[in-house]
Amino acid sequence: MNCSIARALDQVGEWWSLLIIRECTLGTTRFDEFQERLGIARNILTSRLNRLTELGILEKSAIEGHERRQGYRMTPKGEELFPVLLALLQWGDKWAPGPNGGSVRYVERENGREVAPVGPKSADGRPLGLRDLRMMPGPGATASTQARIDARNAAVLGESEAQGADH
Repeated sequence: MNCSIARALDQVGEWWSLLIIRECTLGTTRFDEFQERLGIARNILTSRLNRLTELGILEKSAIEGHERRQGYRMTPKGEELFPVLLALLQWGDKWAPGPNGGSVRYVERENGREVAPVGPKSADGRPLGLRDLRMMPGPGATASTQARIDARNAAVLGESEAQGADH
């Protein structure tokens, strides 16, 4: 599928994969810790850790104080998934909260202020929503992609194909 979202989901869209990455952001490194904290079957955990390692999202590393044992840590590619997790957390707190609200808050380390909602922003910092953005073809766009972009801009923004071509 000629879609960056589909390709990203192929790598990390499976439930356990995102929860393993979440655990990494919480400092989990060892196989037994992942298993205990997630309640995941050993064979599924092994499969997901292997896949995330093959994709370069996680890497094996020696466990401090136990150099013969290996654990897992996020690579820079894996760390760049943090905003995705934060966006899911914020969305879940708003639309699927627990009975007492969210269980975790992220605040800035230096000043304790809660982080702003994750999402697209204008050059001057204003939050932008679905209807504030026009889609344009990227370098990998095909004729089919262009047709989908035109249809989206028409449906969401009320633009005709001619209006989209003018921008």
